[in-house]
Amino acid sequence: MINFLMLGSFLLGLIALLLSGVNIVKFRINHNNNWGIYSIVRITVCAIAVGFQVIYSNRIIQVGDWSVLMNTSGTSTLLSIVLLISTFVLNGVSLGMYFIKNK
Repeated sequence: MINFLMLGSFLLGLIALLLSGVNIVKFRINHNNNWGIYSIVRITVCAIAVGFQVIYSNRIIQVGDWSVLMNTSGTSTLLSIVLLISTFVLNGVSLGMYFIKNK
């Protein structure tokens, strides 16, 4: 179960970042007006990925495997912060592109 949480978190993080790129590319090609839906989906997927990290840490604490927790906590915290920051930055870029094109 623990491995599925890590894999799920990783895949959802990739999906969140890929959706950002798809939204920006589609907007440049055909002025996609669904940027709001993409932004909400990206934030939701990002939140679920971070939630999987929290559940993973909680599960390790319940098992009592402190060495694994100490080995993975720094990396999972850093990657969660990078995922959050990149999601917000790419949402900001998408929002800025939408407002610049529709002025």
